[in-house]
Amino acid sequence: MNSLNIKQGTSSQSAYDLRSSYGDNIETHTLAVVVDNEAGVLARVIGLFSGRGYNIESLTVAEFDHEGHRSRITIVTTGTPRVIEQIKAELGRMVPVYQVNDLTVEGPSVERELAIFKVAGSGEKRAEAMRTAEIYRAKVVDSTINCYTFELTGKSEKIDAFADMMRPLGLTEIARTGVIALKRE
Repeated sequence: MNSLNIKQGTSSQSAYDLRSSYGDNIETHTLAVVVDNEAGVLARVIGLFSGRGYNIESLTVAEFDHEGHRSRITIVTTGTPRVIEQIKAELGRMVPVYQVNDLTVEGPSVERELAIFKVAGSGEKRAEAMRTAEIYRAKVVDSTINCYTFELTGKSEKIDAFADMMRPLGLTEIARTGVIALKRE
């Protein structure tokens, strides 16, 4: 306490208030990054994340403009608001990067993920796996006497829920693409 009975750092008018206006809560953001489709660009983008210790939850990349040789990288990352802002700024300064969009803050977006599930089983478990797949609108893309392979598209939560339902029925393997997203207009 000082002679004015004001605690240091508690007043928004205090010169000693050094607390960040961003907060310390961890957020998840989906970033859409348009880059040149050339060798080494993805490595440079990923190097930015690994070099600074930023986390990547999901990463998808594909060329979307064949004539212009441009690719779209969709990155789902986590961090404090200050870290997210720093990631966007550093991505924007990279030479092969044309555009960085934070779909989480730019308004509503459509996000989807594709997953393939291999479920082995027989008898009642096999029938139950088919019933569960119908409920989730999963497609059978391969079938053998002892195994089904299902394809499912949807939000990450839907993919996770389907995996949880299939585990007791004989889920043996999962392959996931990661999130892709577009801003809604």
